[in-house]
Amino acid sequence: MHRVIARVILVMVGLAAALFMGLAPAQAEGPSITAIINGADKSPVAGVTVNVANEEGFAGSAETDAEGQATIEVPSPGKYTATVDVTTLPVGVEIKGGPERSVNVLQGDKKALFPVVPAGEGGDSGGDEGGIFADITLNRVLQLILDGVVLSLVIALGALGLSLIFGTTGLSNFAQGELITLGAFTVLVLNTTLGLNLLIAAPIGIVISAALWGWGQNQVLWKPLRKRGTGLIAAMIVSIGLAIALRYTILFFFGGSPESYAQFAGQPGIDLGPVFITPKAIFLSIIAVVFLAAAVAWLKRSRLGKATRAVSDNPALASASGVNVERVISVVWVLGALLAAYAGVFLGMTQNVVWTMGQFLLLTLFAAVVLGGLGTISGAIVGSFVVGITVQLSTLIVPPELKTASALLLMIVLLLIRPQGLLGRPERVG
Repeated sequence: MHRVIARVILVMVGLAAALFMGLAPAQAEGPSITAIINGADKSPVAGVTVNVANEEGFAGSAETDAEGQATIEVPSPGKYTATVDVTTLPVGVEIKGGPERSVNVLQGDKKALFPVVPAGEGGDSGGDEGGIFADITLNRVLQLILDGVVLSLVIALGALGLSLIFGTTGLSNFAQGELITLGAFTVLVLNTTLGLNLLIAAPIGIVISAALWGWGQNQVLWKPLRKRGTGLIAAMIVSIGLAIALRYTILFFFGGSPESYAQFAGQPGIDLGPVFITPKAIFLSIIAVVFLAAAVAWLKRSRLGKATRAVSDNPALASASGVNVERVISVVWVLGALLAAYAGVFLGMTQNVVWTMGQFLLLTLFAAVVLGGLGTISGAIVGSFVVGITVQLSTLIVPPELKTASALLLMIVLLLIRPQGLLGRPERVG
């Protein structure tokens, strides 16, 4: 049976190599800002002029199309101001929160939402400045909390696999972020190169990632290292080297430009009172919750899940009790790669597919696992929500470029107070 699986993996490796080397994915455009203007009934507003400028003297403009979207390419990442020309709006309406938005473009396309409401119902009409400021601040806080919940689900998908791998093997896997990136790019190849619809490419790519990057990676690299008695410190260093190698291999074959999937690349947001969210983000979030709930239920109720928890608690005792430890570890790698692959698809659909996407998430994954409690399943999920919401809310105070540091600072403070994490168990030392 193992020989058959090994042959399947080798075929997949050959297919992946052929795709990576012989086929070029669609090239993505440079950094840009897409203004989305929707009416009160969620209908797009066409023919509205949007101007974009920055302090360096750049100025660009575009007119919204039939879908209410106007895309302006910008010369480089940085801070820009997007302003709606109110004279081009339909009569009797205004932009909720004012016609101006500050946009920080880091990579790829950045969305700027301009909801249209009847005149006098939320636009920047020049009334009481304190009231307007308070309303905008409250809306921003609520929007950031919602964005934090969405980010938390992505982090939880990656952190759960990281926690399971650490619990069963003791390995701090610094290549976990690259499992996210590989999952996103595997689906990208199927979608943009082979022409499969994203709804078909995503599940196929996730399964391939689980087999190739999860089971295959464990069989080729980690299982031989365990048999040779490689120490945990050495294994951790190997994972760091593997992460760097995978990252730059992806860069070599795909380039550094952000990519996007062929379907669902741009969607107008849904106005839920003070907050906005795209339909795809809602759908992806629901699927993420299902994935996480299924993983937790499997770990707590299934026979193999209970064996996984037994190996995590005491591998030697579990082995002496008849548990096939190597089989459990293989399953954990498959599950971890599967969850990470979906996290990559989630991130790729809501943002962009880029070679550094896993690297950007890696520190937040570790922060979530450590904050929640090393090796605990529920702790990884709880820690992910604490980290995700903290990261987004921190942009109220610090620049977006420093938002990840807020989660790391929170982790340090919490560990000083509670070294075992939120849901971890205290251990005796000495």
